[in-house]
Amino acid sequence: MLAVGIDIGGTKCAVSLGEVTQDSATVLHKCKIRETRAYSPAQMLEVLAEDVLSCEKTLRGSRKIEGIGISCGGPLNSKTGTILSPPNLPGWDRIPITAYFRQKTGYPAWLCNDANACALAEWKLGAGKGTSNMIFITFGTGLGAGIILDNRLYTGACDMAGEIGHVRLSDYGPAGYGKMGSFEGFCSGGGIAQLAKTMIREELQLGRTTGLCGNPGELEQITAAQVGMAAKNGDPLAQEILKQVGLQLGKGLSVLMDIFNPECIVIGSIFVRNYDEIWPYAEQVIERETLPVIRKACRILPSLLSESVGDIAGLIVAGYHSGMEN
Repeated sequence: MLAVGIDIGGTKCAVSLGEVTQDSATVLHKCKIRETRAYSPAQMLEVLAEDVLSCEKTLRGSRKIEGIGISCGGPLNSKTGTILSPPNLPGWDRIPITAYFRQKTGYPAWLCNDANACALAEWKLGAGKGTSNMIFITFGTGLGAGIILDNRLYTGACDMAGEIGHVRLSDYGPAGYGKMGSFEGFCSGGGIAQLAKTMIREELQLGRTTGLCGNPGELEQITAAQVGMAAKNGDPLAQEILKQVGLQLGKGLSVLMDIFNPECIVIGSIFVRNYDEIWPYAEQVIERETLPVIRKACRILPSLLSESVGDIAGLIVAGYHSGMEN
């Protein structure tokens, strides 16, 4: 089918036109990437609707778009197509987004939690292809999980399955999803930046210098991307920050492995970019904490779709739900 995928994230939003089959999803045209915080929710919806209609124009009437798949961070209600105040999307409160796009474009639309959408994409086309039981973890601006059980997406009693970012891993630590020491607090872009600021501040107060930050005035500008690049370049403090991230990631993964007994756990974004700096420490914890038979059955893999997973995820959502309804 010919579909449009809409990726709504805390950092960026994007619209893609693509071809979806049982075994593939190909992006045919991608619209301009929109910086999320540069628009109000109403403004963003308006420009995204314009982008969808611009995709239609590229076809010049030769074919028809059959549906829109929307991937967005939770919480949300996929059954009613409503976004429900995601922590990484301030101001996006109770937005009936599928109804909005149906009205503006005339196409059917389906909403899916971004982690669930990416899980579908990695399961159908990526690192989880061929499995029956797998988990996808976002590890981007925030942290969430999509769960495939017995060849079906598992969404839970109220569409909130997989909100692992809310799980507390430590009594103290960076805050994520409104909770200090949470999984998202340690394993997300925002959380890594918080952790970095704390650890850099300690160094500066002790009179030590660090290549990550020359003076306290630069502290608030620190990002996870800077930490990752510095760690790759051999900065000891940046490497220590990602070591702490890896240890907490291992703790969270161990719990998921023992509960769900998956064939694989696929992790995206920051994990892909800083695999060598994070994974060895996570692996140490997993070796110590998980049951051997479960550990042997499960592979921990970086996302195969990597940076393109957001574009493909929306397309897969359209294909998955269109197929279910048909």
